[in-house]
Amino acid sequence: MTAYQLSIFAENKPGRLAKVTGLLAKEKINIRATTIATSGDFGVINLLVDDPKRAHKVLSKEGLTVSLKEVIAVVIDDKPGGLDNLIQVLTKENINIENAYGFVIESWKNAVFVVEVDRLEKTQEILKKNGFETLDTESLSAIEPFHYIKY
Repeated sequence: MTAYQLSIFAENKPGRLAKVTGLLAKEKINIRATTIATSGDFGVINLLVDDPKRAHKVLSKEGLTVSLKEVIAVVIDDKPGGLDNLIQVLTKENINIENAYGFVIESWKNAVFVVEVDRLEKTQEILKKNGFETLDTESLSAIEPFHYIKY
């Protein structure tokens, strides 16, 4: 299974992120995960959203430089060594991780590690063979947040 990530190239100035989030909010597109990496005057905003193709269309229509990439969202154990288990498998198979980020679904139970890799189909085969679960866009959108009690 694959998911889709939006990558938006943006000038590193106040208000650029607000433009992106404002456009998506107006269209009722839900952001599920985000990372921002900057280098000098420019940066890249990576987003997982509940409707990536529509989000791509909305952002492109507004003149933003945006790409839609296939990524793999891998479910891992949220415990020491959980991420290492995945990374060791990919390293053993000589898979290059080009971009990655993660988030916890439920503390001390499950997390998701999103990877952009050099060989997508081969990586999917390797993950399946090694018993890793992957999530598509619909599955990522359906994740229920862990509820906590405020004291």
